[in-house]
Amino acid sequence: MMTDFKTIIANVIAKVTNIDQKEIYGYIEIPKDISNGDYAFPCFKLAKIMKKSPQQIATEIKEKISFEDTISADKVTQGKGKMPMYNDENDSNDKITKIDIAGGYLNFYINNQYMTKEVLEKIENEEQYGKAINQKNKNIVIDYSSPNIAKPFHIGHLKTTVIGGALYNIYKYLGYNVTGVNHLGDYGTQFGKLIEGYKLWGSEYDLSEDPIDKLADIYKRINELCKEDEKVLDNCRENFKLLEQGDEYCTKLWQEFKDLSIKEFQKIYDLLGSKFDSWNGEAFYADKTDEVIQILQKTGNLQESEGAMIVDLSDKGIDTPCIICKTNGSTIYATRDLAAILYRSRTYDFDKALYVTSYEQNLHFKQIFEVAKLLGLDEKYTNGLEHVPYGFVRLSTGRMSTRLGNFVKVEDLLNDAINQAKKIIEEKNPNLENKEEIAKKVGIGAIIFNDLATSRIKDEIFDIDAMLNFQGETGPYIQYTYVRTNSVLEKAKSMPKFEDVDTDLLQDEYSQKIIKLIYNFEEILNQVIEKSEPSILARYLIDLSKAYSNFYNENKIICDDENLQNARVYLTFATGKVLKDGAKLLGIQMPEKM
Repeated sequence: MMTDFKTIIANVIAKVTNIDQKEIYGYIEIPKDISNGDYAFPCFKLAKIMKKSPQQIATEIKEKISFEDTISADKVTQGKGKMPMYNDENDSNDKITKIDIAGGYLNFYINNQYMTKEVLEKIENEEQYGKAINQKNKNIVIDYSSPNIAKPFHIGHLKTTVIGGALYNIYKYLGYNVTGVNHLGDYGTQFGKLIEGYKLWGSEYDLSEDPIDKLADIYKRINELCKEDEKVLDNCRENFKLLEQGDEYCTKLWQEFKDLSIKEFQKIYDLLGSKFDSWNGEAFYADKTDEVIQILQKTGNLQESEGAMIVDLSDKGIDTPCIICKTNGSTIYATRDLAAILYRSRTYDFDKALYVTSYEQNLHFKQIFEVAKLLGLDEKYTNGLEHVPYGFVRLSTGRMSTRLGNFVKVEDLLNDAINQAKKIIEEKNPNLENKEEIAKKVGIGAIIFNDLATSRIKDEIFDIDAMLNFQGETGPYIQYTYVRTNSVLEKAKSMPKFEDVDTDLLQDEYSQKIIKLIYNFEEILNQVIEKSEPSILARYLIDLSKAYSNFYNENKIICDDENLQNARVYLTFATGKVLKDGAKLLGIQMPEKM
């Protein structure tokens, strides 16, 4: 394993302060400005506990763990309050070379020579750099994508698909057992509406071509009619009740709508490279809701309110009750989500269950997570439930709505991005081979990266031209940087082995920026899953791309000095590998040429 400098620092501070090492570890930061060291400990975190100013705390800790400005890995002066940073009798290299104080922060500086050797040797010896192997007994369920059948797959659905897919890939890469669930919206009153619309106007539509567009049109028409005529809405509700009861006509129509929808969705998943371990949607849990209702009744948590059956959550700080059964006796999606929690706890024994949906569902998940605690589940399961919300995706003209017919279909969007990428490639490199394949990787990569580049909770305005900017902080920029590393390796003609690399020739600031970023790759992946935030990895890949561009511009890589060339070529190889692995985790494929 790579030396864990954060653990070394945390252990020493914990010994000096008598504060738990895990707590200290969680406070340690990586400074944005490299002049402030490689790691920083914010001493203000301990001010209340130690009842001293951050500056005083920083000074006291430094006095106890440093000797002059250098700390040796195996030769640390004992006594006078000094404590060893790290002790490894088989390694005489210094790990930490300097500690200084800046504004209540303790800044730690890593030995560059040591880190460079360790990082580059690890790159050569590990097929998947930064991959952990110690999480094999942890089970993760991720519920994502989950489009509604008989409705177009629009760019709002794209975001959950991309975020969930990235989390799925990263958890798996880090050694977890992961189950990806596509919880299809294939049940509910909307199908009562669609069935009613089909009864009224089905003869007008040929579903053998563009079935989703035609079903969406029926859905739009029936919604408009429901606003005008309450009796039509009552008919829709009755249709859904019949569907729940297994009515032959309603069930046959529902199955046809579902089969047509999945066939259309699969075209999009094939373009995105999305895969799922389970396609169990809401309908799968329809016959499992009785258990939820019975448990809540037996425990006295279910009560009647205006003809509906609810769970009152006011004592949990949630003013809106969770509806379990509607006035006509039908269940709602909350009931089915609760049945799904029971099923998944028993089937997957999950340690964590993530739900990737828009933030407008925050209340819904607060409700069902509280109600789940009333179902007699082990705390392991209820504590592992987590909503992963994301912001809206908006058009320049405003928010989308399938009811209003104001949406962008993802299939059209992806094809448009591919076509635009092809035009750009033809302008920049008309003689490039395999332009179709490369345009597909660039176009789709641009869209995926755009959805992941900023904090998932932020709303997003969709701008395809900005996504395909090769000079901006975009997917194509990362792909271009990777292609540049390939070009350098091709010009070098031979790839040096680590044993032939003089790492002392990589101590300039541009090389060291890359080395430190590569060292932090596994830390970045762990931050992603801790915060359920793939944008951390997306931003990291931009930073690494920028660092390599600076290195490339400031250093002559192919040169007359063989030793210097070997070192810089090897660093180029390492950069390309991490860029490719990181992009793959986000769901982005790298072209070898552009």
